[in-house]
Amino acid sequence: MSRTDRTAADRTAAEGGAVLTSRAPSAGSAPSVSRAADQAVPLHSVPLPATAVDLLTRAEAELLAAQFSNDPGERFVHAHLAGLRAASAVLAVRGRPGGRRAPRTVWEMLDAVAPEVETWSAYFAGGAGLRRAVEAGRSDAVDAARAEEVLCAAEDFLDEVGELLARAALGGGAGAVPARPRSLAVRAS
Repeated sequence: MSRTDRTAADRTAAEGGAVLTSRAPSAGSAPSVSRAADQAVPLHSVPLPATAVDLLTRAEAELLAAQFSNDPGERFVHAHLAGLRAASAVLAVRGRPGGRRAPRTVWEMLDAVAPEVETWSAYFAGGAGLRRAVEAGRSDAVDAARAEEVLCAAEDFLDEVGELLARAALGGGAGAVPARPRSLAVRAS
């Protein structure tokens, strides 16, 4: 879903209009989520471990940095780190898998403890090498379209993580969907 489509859809949902529908991600595209605006429960009103709250706050800060970045490489890195911090928040709440053959990356651990977000972990795991390349100085490794795609994916993933954590904290109620304050969408020209 493009940024323009997302803005229009968010506005429709906020006005009590139609609910966005989930779609299966195509190869190379980010998964998407859907929710009704009238089902929102503020995430800050849900009891979560301090570590999880800190990681979610840091994820939001990374999203904001990504939105205000003019450089596609920086935008990509900040958005990917936002997803990484959100995944870490899930691990802070659900725990880390153990054992001899315990997963080693955050994305592998997330698959083990939260299979319901397996599509997201696969998507972000696929971008980890690219993030490392950009961090190593290959700023040409990411174009503006890819950076924007990852930014949109990170926003959606944070929403889904918030929903997941709110349901867990509220005893698994399927109707509980947290409202994450919408970050200002700014695009440099």
